Amino acid sequence: MTGLPDPRPTADKDAALVQAMFDRVAPRYDLANTIFSLGQDRHWRRVARAATAPQPGELILDVASGTGALAHELASSGASVIALDFSWQMLLTGAHRARQSRPSREDRPSRPAPRVLWCTGDGLHLPLADASVSAATIAFGLRNLPDTVAGLRELARVVRPGGRAVVLEFSQPTWPPFRQVYLRYLVGALPAAAKLLTSDPAAYRYLAASIQAWPDTERLARLFSQAGWRDVRWKRLTGGIVAVHHAIR
Repeated sequence: MTGLPDPRPTADKDAALVQAMFDRVAPRYDLANTIFSLGQDRHWRRVARAATAPQPGELILDVASGTGALAHELASSGASVIALDFSWQMLLTGAHRARQSRPSREDRPSRPAPRVLWCTGDGLHLPLADASVSAATIAFGLRNLPDTVAGLRELARVVRPGGRAVVLEFSQPTWPPFRQVYLRYLVGALPAAAKLLTSDPAAYRYLAASIQAWPDTERLARLFSQAGWRDVRWKRLTGGIVAVHHAIR
C-alpha cells in the first residue's frame, strides 16, 4: 500500500527518500498491508490478475512490484513476469520468500515453473526496449512516480501495440457517509495501528495523506488518455476504496 500526495510533477517527490522509506518497511510490508486492508489486498490482486488476463508464454512487466505479490499472481497463469522496483530491499525480501516457498525437487511438476525475474529500475526510465512486453501492471505504485502521465507514457513505450496496461490504485469512495468513515480511519486509526505493526509508522502517515490527494477514477482515466492509452475502463472495488484501470496500447 504505497503512494504520494499529488499526480502532477513536483520536486517534493524525492525518489531517494521514498526509496529509503520502502527499504525500511520491506520486512513487514506484506503483513501490514494484509492487516490494514482487512485481507482485501489479496482479493484486489486477484481482480488485477483477471483484468490483465496473462497468457502462458507472455512477458509481462510489473512496475513498483515491491515484494512481487502481484508478479507471482500473474506468473501463476504461466506468464513470465519482470518484477521491477526501485527498492532493492523490497525485491530482496520478495525473492527470499519465493525461494523459501519453492517446492522441493521431488514435489515440482514436470512442466517448467512460471518465472518471476527480479529487476531494480526507475518507473520513469524503464530498462526495456520499445514494444518489448505484452502487458504492464502496477499495483499501488503509480503515485510514487514524480510524474504520473510520464510514467503512463513510459508504460506505453514498452508495451506492444494492442497490449494492455492494468493499474491497481487507491481511489475515493463514492458514497459520502462511507467516505467520511474511511477518511477518519486513514487519518486516525491507520497511523496509530502502524506504530504497533511496523518499524516506520511515518510511512503510513505518508500513505494516508497520499490517498486523500489522489484523483478519482474518472480523472485517472483522463491521465491514461493523455499518455496515449485507449479504451480506458475501470472497476471500483470495496466501495471505491481502490479501483482497477485497464487500457489498450
